[in-house]
Amino acid sequence: MKKKKTRKVRLPNVAIDGPSGAGKSTIAKLAAARLGLIYVDTGALYRTVGLYMLEHGVDPDDPAAVEATLPEVEISLSFEDGRQILALGGEEVGSRIRTEDASRYASAVSKIPAVREFLLDEQRSLADRGGVIMDGRDIGTVIMPDADVKIYYTAAASTRAERRYKEQREKGIEVTYEEVLAAIEARDKQDSEREIAPLRPADDAVIFESDDYTIEECVERVCGIITERTTKSEP
Repeated sequence: MKKKKTRKVRLPNVAIDGPSGAGKSTIAKLAAARLGLIYVDTGALYRTVGLYMLEHGVDPDDPAAVEATLPEVEISLSFEDGRQILALGGEEVGSRIRTEDASRYASAVSKIPAVREFLLDEQRSLADRGGVIMDGRDIGTVIMPDADVKIYYTAAASTRAERRYKEQREKGIEVTYEEVLAAIEARDKQDSEREIAPLRPADDAVIFESDDYTIEECVERVCGIITERTTKSEP
C-alpha cells in the first residue's frame, strides 16, 4: 500500500495596519492565537531601541546621536509557546519597554529614518518564516508588501480617544478625554504626514472600521477576513 504524500501547507502572513489607539495589537494577538499564527509585536522592537537610548543617556530627539549609537544595539528575538521574547544585549527586556519613559523614547526614535532602516531587515526576516501576524503603520506597505492578507484596522479619532481614556483611567492615570483626543489627533497628523512610510492603507488592504463592534466581534471579523482571503488564494 502506497503512503499518501502529505503536502506541507504554508501558513499565511498577515499585515494589520492602522492608526494609533485603534486596538490593532489586541486584535492581532487574539486572532493569531485563534488561527495558530505567530504574533509579532513590531512596536516592541522600536521600544527596545528606545530603551537602549534611554538607559545610555542618548537624546532621542537628536537623530545624529541616535544613528551613531545604533551599531551598539544588539536585539535578539525568539518565540516560546507563541510568546515573543525580546532581549537587549542578551538580557530579556520584559516590562522595561512598557514604562512611560520607554514609550516616549520609542515614539521619538521611530521617527528617525535610520532606526526604521535598522529594524527593517529584522522584521522582514521574521516574515520569511511564514505564519506571522504583524501590526503597525507600514506593515502592508513597506515591511510585508507581499503579505497574503492585508487589513487596515481603524476607528474614528473620537472612538479611539474614548477607548484609551477609559484604559488610562482604569490604570489610575489622571487625564482628561480632551487631552487624550488631542494627543491622538496629533499622532494621526504626524503618522500620515511623515516622509518615511506614512500611514495609509495598502492598495489591496481590506478596510475594517471597528467603531461599532465589541472586541470579540472584531476578532471574529478579522479571523473571517484572513480565512476568506487565504482560502480564495489556495490553488
